[in-house]
Amino acid sequence: MQTTTNGYDIDGIVISGSSAVDEALITGESLPVGKSTDDTVVGGAINGNGTFLIRVTAVGTESFLHQVISSVEKALEVGVNFPDVEDFQAESGRGVKAQVDGETVWVGSPAFLASQGIDLSTLTKSVETAEQQGHTVVVVACGNRLLGAIAPGDALRVDTIETISRLYELGIRTVMLTGDNERTARHIAERAGIDEVYAGVLPADKAEVLRDMQRQSRVAMVGDGINDAPALIQADVGIAMGSGTDIAIDSADIIILNGHVGAVITAWEISRWGYRKMLQNVSLAFLFNGIGIPLATTGLIYPVCVMVAMATSVTVIFINSLWQRPDMFFDAVASMGDRA
Repeated sequence: MQTTTNGYDIDGIVISGSSAVDEALITGESLPVGKSTDDTVVGGAINGNGTFLIRVTAVGTESFLHQVISSVEKALEVGVNFPDVEDFQAESGRGVKAQVDGETVWVGSPAFLASQGIDLSTLTKSVETAEQQGHTVVVVACGNRLLGAIAPGDALRVDTIETISRLYELGIRTVMLTGDNERTARHIAERAGIDEVYAGVLPADKAEVLRDMQRQSRVAMVGDGINDAPALIQADVGIAMGSGTDIAIDSADIIILNGHVGAVITAWEISRWGYRKMLQNVSLAFLFNGIGIPLATTGLIYPVCVMVAMATSVTVIFINSLWQRPDMFFDAVASMGDRA
């Protein structure tokens, strides 16, 4: 069955078209998520400006949203009591453990739980399948008993693919640096169009990878999570998403407020334009001062002419700074008015 949907009580898989979908009701994600061919859409999500055709996989009571609501209602009916948690410990980039009702509970990556001696053989095939589909598997165990696994997935931002393609066109080497496992990382990188991937990298090791890259060229790092903070500090230019964690924002040099990855290219273009204008203006200043001042001090021209030349140089530099981008000047003036 094929149908179009605005995503209220129908789950399905996109077979054609693309759009940005608001999944805040389902996942809590505050920014629209790009959906295209082979992506899953669920009831409760709100379609944006695009149009797509989906193959329906669940309707009404079988939909994901209805199942979530039913689970919450059942939990409220039986009066679920949450036990106290003690001795909580976290291993950055790997997982956490805590004492719950006198037993040790482990939550983390398959590798993390396997290192604690927990047998994951019954989940091996399921974990591989989930990772090959781009999901990050989180395993839960109590003591030495395997309880189950959760496989959340990261959706690409709306303009990710277009932005990556544009970066390659500009000749900018683009690398994916992630703590996810190799299979998940390769799946996401393939969808985004990224050729070079570093997977399974711990937070502290991300900064080390950047140091190796900096031996060859300047490096800009884009991130939004706590684990990205060391790399954002290490990079020549750290760029954080405004929707990210506070520590990532504090560690960055540039903050993208609108949540669009394409703003990275805008920042690059503004930086190149600003640097070029700076060189031009310094050259113009040296030209006027380097010629005018020696001539004035030797008496070859009248001082008043030098004053005129100085005023002219300031005017030329001002006009050159605004050339092709006068909107930047007026936006700056307007922003000062807003602060006042």
